[in-house]
Amino acid sequence: MEEKIRILQRWIDESRTIVFFGGAGVSTESGIPDFRSVDGLYNQKYAWPPEEILSRTFFDARPEEFYRFYRDKMLCLDARPNAAHEKLAELEAVGKLRSVVTQNIDGLHQKAGSKRVWELHGSVHRNYCMRCHKPCSVEEIKEGTGVPKCACGGTIKPDVVLYEEGLDSATMEGAVTDLRAADLLIIGGTSLAVYPAAGLINYFRGERLVLINKSPTPYDGRADLAINLPIGQVLGQIKVR
Repeated sequence: MEEKIRILQRWIDESRTIVFFGGAGVSTESGIPDFRSVDGLYNQKYAWPPEEILSRTFFDARPEEFYRFYRDKMLCLDARPNAAHEKLAELEAVGKLRSVVTQNIDGLHQKAGSKRVWELHGSVHRNYCMRCHKPCSVEEIKEGTGVPKCACGGTIKPDVVLYEEGLDSATMEGAVTDLRAADLLIIGGTSLAVYPAAGLINYFRGERLVLINKSPTPYDGRADLAINLPIGQVLGQIKVR
């Protein structure tokens, strides 16, 4: 494994345009639960399955139940960036990293200092009135009870992509543009099971593909380098120069 870390370091040193594509595993080391691990949200017990609660149909039909779950399980506002978030921000600051493409909605990449972040599934930090589009802070959502309402009477909805909703086209276009321009793609903390987001890696045309995940993924055989360790543990060993 030490040899693999040395190879990753050399490739990062040699690269001019890196893109990082990350999933829930990037944030689990910050204490945010993922959805598909043994102790993830999908394996806990609720009146409805989490994937049903986090659907647009459920939001429209049972907003009170949606927000009860959402406040309890999705708003981890005290979470702090870990070694992976911090290292990626450092790589961007020195001009190595072009952008981060993330499936996460927690905003930890920006909290660590990353500037160019494509949030495929939106962010808990943006919330808007469905009637007048006035913004509402995540703190107001977290500290409130019931269904949050705007002064105009409209319902507040988080700017997150629920099941049954499509991804934002401008965000997708930005991510695809950066992936096509990259010479090194590092994928970390994702099982690559969620589409269409996972399909974005097919736009990569660069020389080297690296996969870093605690468990094997269906794409490991396509990678030039696969490392089965937590992403923070791996990137924490990388020197930025």
